[in-house]
Amino acid sequence: MSARLREAGDFIAANPVPVATRSLRSVAGEAGLAPATFSRLARVLGYDGFEEIREIMRGKIDRRVNSFADRADRLWHDHEAGTLDLFQEHRQACLGNLATLEETIDREQLKTTVERLHDARKVLVLGALGSAGIAEYMHYMASFISDKWHMADRAGGSLGSGLAGMQKGDAIVILTKPPFARKALLAAEIAKKSGAFVIVITDSHACPALRFADTGFLVKSESPHFYSSYVATVFLAETMIGMLAGRMGPEATNRIADVENRNRRLEEVRDG
Repeated sequence: MSARLREAGDFIAANPVPVATRSLRSVAGEAGLAPATFSRLARVLGYDGFEEIREIMRGKIDRRVNSFADRADRLWHDHEAGTLDLFQEHRQACLGNLATLEETIDREQLKTTVERLHDARKVLVLGALGSAGIAEYMHYMASFISDKWHMADRAGGSLGSGLAGMQKGDAIVILTKPPFARKALLAAEIAKKSGAFVIVITDSHACPALRFADTGFLVKSESPHFYSSYVATVFLAETMIGMLAGRMGPEATNRIADVENRNRRLEEVRDG
């Protein structure tokens, strides 16, 4: 097999989502190869054409989604067998994820990222599917200390309007875990092309959004649960917002006091 064909094969293996969802011309352009290279690869591998490879990638993505059901089935069988101690097993998995984050995170990278968030004209936060709630929480925390943070996509609005007007000097935080939401991947690409600083938080080197990221954080999400654990991701989000509040100093303190005072006047909260 020629070097070009191997390069096309490596791209397909590393990028199942784009291969499954985009046109051959788009995939070839992203890979920096001619469309004919992918067609030749398909024939060399014994397929009638590239469309057959596309269907295989779609099946691969479907199996990734369906693995949630497989994991739930294992939970049921373990429960029936009396071997399930989910509290202990899930606790250990979450602690392991946090320990790995502590060991692997680049503190200088984290500081630099927080600095870029501090200096940004506008910050968008985006999370879809299981990551949507974490994105909302991160935005909620940030709204206490700054009015320049916005949800890129929320009920009553469109992602397109959120991304409109992004430019150099802006930043976007994208949270996405397998199975990767297509709109999160496209948002990373659009934001990158606009000149914004793109931050991607995920749990896999295979995340397609990482190729558009100016900085990326890999946060493990291992769990015996049927779904991925977001405990370590929440920890990182809370840490980033806490570091940002410390960086802002009195500016953040004064805004938090103002927000708390208005919340009391609106009777959104009560003391005691």
